[in-house]
Parts: sequence; C-alpha cells; structure tokens
Amino acid sequence: MPLFARNAISFPGALRTGIGALSISALLSGCAAFSPDAGMSDVADIAASTIKKDVVAIRSAEDSEWVNVRVAQLLRRTLTVDSAVQLALLNNRGLQAAYNELALAETDLVQQSLPPNPTFSLSRIVGSGGYEIERQVVGDILALGTLPFRSEIARRRFRQAQLRAALETLRLAADVRRAYYQVVGANELVGLLTDTKTTAETIAQLAEKLGQTGSLNKLDQAREQVFYAEITADLAAARQQATSGRERLARLLGLWDGQLDFKLPKALPALPRGPKSLPHIEVQAVSHRIDLQIARIELDALAKALNLTEATRFVTLLDIAGIYRKTKDPESEPFRERGFDIQFQIPIFDGGEVRVRQAAETYNGAFNRLTEKAVNVRSEARDAYRVYRSTYDIAGHYQREVVPLRNIISEEAQLRYSGMQIDVFALLAEAKLRIAAQRASIDARRDFWLAQSELQTAVNGGGRSDNPQESRPPSNSLASGG
Repeated sequence: MPLFARNAISFPGALRTGIGALSISALLSGCAAFSPDAGMSDVADIAASTIKKDVVAIRSAEDSEWVNVRVAQLLRRTLTVDSAVQLALLNNRGLQAAYNELALAETDLVQQSLPPNPTFSLSRIVGSGGYEIERQVVGDILALGTLPFRSEIARRRFRQAQLRAALETLRLAADVRRAYYQVVGANELVGLLTDTKTTAETIAQLAEKLGQTGSLNKLDQAREQVFYAEITADLAAARQQATSGRERLARLLGLWDGQLDFKLPKALPALPRGPKSLPHIEVQAVSHRIDLQIARIELDALAKALNLTEATRFVTLLDIAGIYRKTKDPESEPFRERGFDIQFQIPIFDGGEVRVRQAAETYNGAFNRLTEKAVNVRSEARDAYRVYRSTYDIAGHYQREVVPLRNIISEEAQLRYSGMQIDVFALLAEAKLRIAAQRASIDARRDFWLAQSELQTAVNGGGRSDNPQESRPPSNSLASGG
C-alpha cells in the first residue's frame, strides 16, 4: 500500500524514488497485525510452566460455555488448594479484566506500528471569470522514518503488558492459596473447639452438681464454669473467622448465588515428609520473577527511546507535500503546475536538550529501580526460605513431639481418674493443656502451608509486595521520540 499511490500527483523523479523506498522499507519493517488470541499464548505458557494451571480469556459465547462446564466440574468435588486456584483462574472476573487490558495493549502495538496517514487538501478559488484549483498530499516524513524504531519500542511495551497479565495471574493464585489455607485452618479449629465445648459442658454440669451437694466450693465451681464459657466464646469467634474466610475465598473464586455451597476439607493437609532444599533460591528468584522481567524490558525500551530522542533532538517536524495546481483566466489557456513543499522546524530556541535530559533521567531512574528490585528480590527469597524452614520445623515438632506427648499424658490421666487416683479437676487441667497443644499444632501447620505459598510467590512473583505500576511506561513521548 504505497503512501501516495492513490493521488494523481507527479513528484520529481529523485524525490518520488526516495519517498517510495522509504515508505516500503518502513511498512515492511514496522507493520504489526492483531494476533488470534490477543497475546494470551504467552500468558498461558507462563501459567502452565510456573503454577501448572490453565488460563483462558473469555471473548466468545463458546469460551464462556467451556469455562462454565469446567467450573461445574471442579465444584462437584471437595476443593483442594490446586483445584481452588484453577477455579479462580477460570472464573475470577477481575482477572478477565486484566486480560482485557492485555487486548487493549495489543491495539496500542498495532496502532504504533502503522504508518502515519497522509493528509489530502483541495482548494478552488474562482473570480473574474477565472479559477484556480490546488491539490496537496502531505506526509509526515519524520514519523515515517522513525516508524521501525517506534514499532520496536511498542513491541517491547506489549511484551510488558503480557508479563503484567501473567503477574496478575500469579497474584490471584497466591491470594487464593492464602485464603484457602486460612479458611481450612479455621475449619479445623472449629472442629476442635466443638469437641472441646462438649467436654467442657459436661465438666461444668458436673461441677454444678458437686456444688449443689456441697462437695465443691464456689471458687472451684466458678473455675470450671468459666472454662466452658471461654470455650464457647472461642468457638463463636472461630466460626465467625471461618465464615469470613469462606466469603473471602468465594470472592476470589468468583462464586455467587447457587455456587456458594462449595465443599472444603475439614482439616489442613499433613506435613510433607521433608522440607525442600533450595540452595540456589536467590538465583531462581532473580531468574524467574515476573516483576523483574517487566523491569528489565522497561529499561531496554527506555534505552531505545533515549537513542531515538537523541537521534531526533534537532528535528521534531518534517513534512513533505506533493502539489498540483491548475490555473485558468479568461484571456489565456489553462496553466498547470506540479511541485513539492517541505516543512521543518528550525531548532533556534529548543535544541532538544530538554527532551534528551528527560529521557536520560527517566532511563537512569528505571535502572536504579531495577537494581533496587533485584536486591529486594534476593532478600525476599532468602527470608521466605528461612520462614518456610522454620515453620516446617515448628509444625513438625508439634506433630512429632508435643501433641503425641500430650495425648499420652491425657490417656494416663484418664486411667488414673478411672482408678480414682486423681480427681476430676486434675483431669480437666490436663485436658486444657492438651487442647492448647492441639490448637498450637493447627496454627503451626497453617503457618507452614502459608509459608510454602509465600516461598513460591517469592520465587515466581505475584506477591502483595509487587507493584506493577513501577514498570508501566511513564509517558508516550519517549516512545514516539517526540
């Protein structure tokens, strides 16, 4: 599609050849077209390789129907953490909005890679029996000449948009994992406190009867009754926490109306046999973190924008116009003229130094932010692994040592109570300590699974500390070189 082919205007030979060569070169190197999936293939690849999950951008009735079928299949069974994450990635509308942003970013890419449209003007002046007709086609030669550079910058911006969509995917997955372990841990605590309340109620009723017979003074009677009252309050708080946690998980999963009866396990998963050994955790984090990849692409794009700004600092306007003029007056034959007109800006007052300095400082700022983020990523990875190992050791200590020993003590106390070697109050004291150990064990396992989720986030990205705004393009002026 030659830029001036539709206009019946003749240009001088050398100028016509130069414009044609420049137009063809720019068009062949710069034009981009819309992809079939609006860039989702790269997002899907990252999700598959990083968290082993499927993602889809819902853009048709067929896509919507497929997602509805998958969601229904997942909801038929008790949700595991993996199935909950998969459900959220398919059904969360906020994530779909992020994929819409990716599609919009592709429109920017296509727009930036298109050659500038020529401007056509037509004028006709009539007077004293004569007339003059003038036609012009004006093209922005500077924009055409810098098209390959601007198109390359736009491609890098689009790659950033793909990584930002992938980052939102990882962030949602991390949020779902946190919410899942929180609510399942709360469910397990509710089960423990429910059983404890039954025991405490029995003991409180026994204490009341002993008090009525005079075998138990008011102080001891109040002590047993307050234990039952405290357990009742703790159970109510745990139920409220479990209910709120379930609602948060439902929001992340995008569930509503008839889908809110989804099933969750009553207890947290058991600890793995051993912790992961990650001696190169820092290297893995620096290599895999999506937010670091976004910052690197931003730095590269700003470097190219700086080079473009330096190359065009003295010339910000360069237009060429092809002119055809036909004049006729009553006393002569029609007179035809052909020619061209060139317009450019003379850099007398503004030599482009301001734009160059702005571009340079923007680049330096991005470099410093990238360096800071790399340092922070290393630190986050080290800290996440230390927390992961310590929570595993703590939870394992409760599982192997504290809870079994408390169970042994409780069983021995029950035997001694049955043999009338200890009274009911000693038995109750041991029951309180056993319940406290079980609660601490539940909290320790929940903290371990949360720490494992944070470790995965520290390596891949998508955590709450990530800030996608850091790597968004600061403005369009640098990308355009103007």
